[in-house]
Amino acid sequence: MLEGFKVEPIICHEGIVLPMDRANVDTDAIIPKQFLKSIRRTGFGPHLFDAWRYLDVGAPGMSCAERPINPDFVLNDKRYFGSSILLARENFGCGSSREHAPWALYESGFRVLIATSFADIFFNNSLKNGILPIVLERSSIEELFTASSKDIPLKLLVDLQNQTISDYKNFFKKFNFDSGYKDRLMKGLDEIGLTLSNKELIKEFEEKRLKARPWLTIDPSERL
Repeated sequence: MLEGFKVEPIICHEGIVLPMDRANVDTDAIIPKQFLKSIRRTGFGPHLFDAWRYLDVGAPGMSCAERPINPDFVLNDKRYFGSSILLARENFGCGSSREHAPWALYESGFRVLIATSFADIFFNNSLKNGILPIVLERSSIEELFTASSKDIPLKLLVDLQNQTISDYKNFFKKFNFDSGYKDRLMKGLDEIGLTLSNKELIKEFEEKRLKARPWLTIDPSERL
């Protein structure tokens, strides 16, 4: 039976910010090419940013529990453990159009991405996989990087319904977002799920069409 990919709806999301102070983070950095041998959508989280996260070279099937970690990489900083909002700079998600990149981010707990800009294909792949990518102007990004780099991690409230971001104190910003994608994210639907939400209308249409054009169906016994 055809089903849509199940994701958590996003209406309001509160989370710790992981500040990734890099521009042009490509999809091969997000999930290296050697891990792209599966299309199950799971199993990619431990290899998120693998080449930056660990000091050795990762390979499929390798247990990450005993691998040497890179203490200088932000994902390994204890301040940001449990982060669910990733802050980046321009052109995040550039490179090849692998859907494994948002799969790895989603499995690692990231639900919101905030950057100056995103690569187009990555932006759309994120939306299809339950991740909210938000574009803000450079001055707001700089303000968030400053706030998130302090000893106490920055926590943000992202309100998709009202399209606002707040730190409960000094930062409050509205953001633009496509209404169609907004509706799907708030309902936790991908494109298949959106189609299936209209299955009764589709069934009704098919029944009417077959009555009007009965020659469209062929009895299996009459096939050559």
